[in-house]
Amino acid sequence: MGLIYWLSYFSGVSFLGFGLSCFLNPFIKKEFERYGLSKFRTSTGFFQLIGAFAILLTDYNLTLWNTSSLGLSVLMLLGFIVRIRLKDSFIQSFPSFFYMLLNGYIFW
Repeated sequence: MGLIYWLSYFSGVSFLGFGLSCFLNPFIKKEFERYGLSKFRTSTGFFQLIGAFAILLTDYNLTLWNTSSLGLSVLMLLGFIVRIRLKDSFIQSFPSFFYMLLNGYIFW
């Protein structure tokens, strides 16, 4: 199994956690309030979960894998822009930037 497989697996498992936390973690609820995006918390979690499941199916459907990696990359780009607009620190902003690049690489 190649590097891209392991990166896809890492991304998929990460986004399973991120997506679930949008529904279950009170801290994430407060973060979305801080972002001024409370009404998008559940849809963000939904798209993270869908993207996670789709990217984990890399062996079964290449189109689904490409679409999910691109979608997760765009989702993280938007998250990074939100962090920049809020003037969050580098440490706070880095995860969204990292996952944007990771999923962009997987897509590419």
